[in-house]
Amino acid sequence: MTYRMVDLIQKKRDGEILDKAEINWMIESYVTGAVPDYQMSAFAMATYFKGMTSEEIADLTMAMVKTGEQIDLSDIPGIKVDKHSTGGVGDKVSIILVPLVASFGVPVAKMSGRGLGHTGGTLDKLESIPGYRIEYSIEEFKAQVRDIGLSIIGQSDDLVKADKLLYALRDVTGTVDQIPLIASSIMSKKIASGADAILLDVTVGNGAFMKNIDDARILARTMVDLGNAVGRKTVAVITNMNQPLGYAVGNHNEIAEAVEVLTGGSTKEFRTYIAVLAQIMLQLAGVEKTTEEIIANFDNGQAYEKLMEMIAAQGGDASNISEPLQTKYIVEITADQHGFIEKLGAMDVGLVAMKLGAGRATKADSIDFQAGINLHAKIGDAVSPTDVIATLYSNQPIGDALIAEFKSAVNIGSEQKEYKEILEIIR
Repeated sequence: MTYRMVDLIQKKRDGEILDKAEINWMIESYVTGAVPDYQMSAFAMATYFKGMTSEEIADLTMAMVKTGEQIDLSDIPGIKVDKHSTGGVGDKVSIILVPLVASFGVPVAKMSGRGLGHTGGTLDKLESIPGYRIEYSIEEFKAQVRDIGLSIIGQSDDLVKADKLLYALRDVTGTVDQIPLIASSIMSKKIASGADAILLDVTVGNGAFMKNIDDARILARTMVDLGNAVGRKTVAVITNMNQPLGYAVGNHNEIAEAVEVLTGGSTKEFRTYIAVLAQIMLQLAGVEKTTEEIIANFDNGQAYEKLMEMIAAQGGDASNISEPLQTKYIVEITADQHGFIEKLGAMDVGLVAMKLGAGRATKADSIDFQAGINLHAKIGDAVSPTDVIATLYSNQPIGDALIAEFKSAVNIGSEQKEYKEILEIIR
């Protein structure tokens, strides 16, 4: 049956529900060019104000999945798991988590993306390793997961074509922050990627896309329901992004921090946080481990060995992976009073890192893998005057304005605040 796009726009504008056939026609017609951008923009805005039912979101997601390649991982033994984060500052979690989970014999097949707006994405961090190849054919990707149990590559251009078109449109029409469209965008790519089970890391706070816990909870629940409805075991974790994750913000230095964690270093709190995420992914694959058993794979080197296997398999040279940042300009930021760190704004720190060269303001920008920020104190830590709380690295001069911008991200007060990384788990 042929529909008219104007009728579907009017239905959604009036708060009516679209059926599966209407949604399938709309998405297919948009990808083929029969529905123009201006009509899809009108539909996105109508959806922004009127929302969608859970059934509509599921139909939209699956309609988008059908517009591109769908990866079949069924010939790889075991339950394949995947992980997705809605983004943050200092988020090197995948680089630690993927080899950690794989070290227990659970295959992890992950397609990832690049960063835009502040610090780099997972792919940018991995490309700071000389020679690391992110562009794989699907057959190469599957062969590596089959052979060594893990791979992180760039997302295929043939995956979910509707999402690429629709996201670019939403980006310029003020309809990005709309939960049904966010959920269908994320889950269409995860479903098309072929994993049997998915862990979703939904970040919330200053450095995250979702700014309040209520919206994060709705998004997490929507995506969990979507995944489970189409036969993908899905769990979401709502995590705190009011300060950067870990102590490194950048690219090469985040890889170095990932190696530190994988070899038994870093703080107990950060290792435990990663272990809880790993525990959920392992449970999704039917493997029950305590967090203590999981942390043991940091200390015994098994998780680190899986990272080294993946880097070698993808052509990377890990010989200088843990070296400190080396830039022309280095500035130490010191505390200006006694007290405790009460605020360390993640987004503000991320924007400073971008201006140092560690991220992109536009897609055309290049990244300096050596630029970045190393934090030496975080929320709850006691500081005194002259204590170094952060070090900025750049190959461009670091002016007073940028130093002041970083300092404005930090509040030192008299109250020692607790900081909790995992806020909720939604199953």
